[in-house]
Amino acid sequence: MINTVLLEKAKHDRKRFNCGTEALNNYLKVMASQQAKKDNTRTFVLEDENDNTHIIGFYTLTMTPIDLKALPEKLQKKHQSSTSGGLIARLAVDDRYKGRGFGEWLLIDALRKLLTASDSVAFPVVVVDAKDGATQFYEHYGFTPFQDADNKLFITISDIRVSLG
Repeated sequence: MINTVLLEKAKHDRKRFNCGTEALNNYLKVMASQQAKKDNTRTFVLEDENDNTHIIGFYTLTMTPIDLKALPEKLQKKHQSSTSGGLIARLAVDDRYKGRGFGEWLLIDALRKLLTASDSVAFPVVVVDAKDGATQFYEHYGFTPFQDADNKLFITISDIRVSLG
């Protein structure tokens, strides 16, 4: 059984990770541990079961303010008192592991964690910042682009609850 774990600076080989997108590589190598220490984000990694220092992929979760005006009208009315949502700030798979379904697995794991969080601290939507043409990947899983930004997408917690059971 594969599980994500919190990034451990001393354990995980962040220098080895390469997803082909410099901004994501740099975040993992330089910023992820610092941001976690400041309680700004949490970065989860999927370890290679043959060598748990090797990172197959990772995602970073935090909260984000939501601009209700950028949501469809029906959701604006429904969530008019909401000010924030969950954010999948980053999600990446090392090039050595691409094409094996790990991206999907990481996304579903992130959505499960955010769904659990929303049961304790309610928020209506999960937002994702799609990097380098990843928009279609997220749309395939039910995310909708914001009206004002192509690379920013959202999915409602109620839709996540339905699709994950």
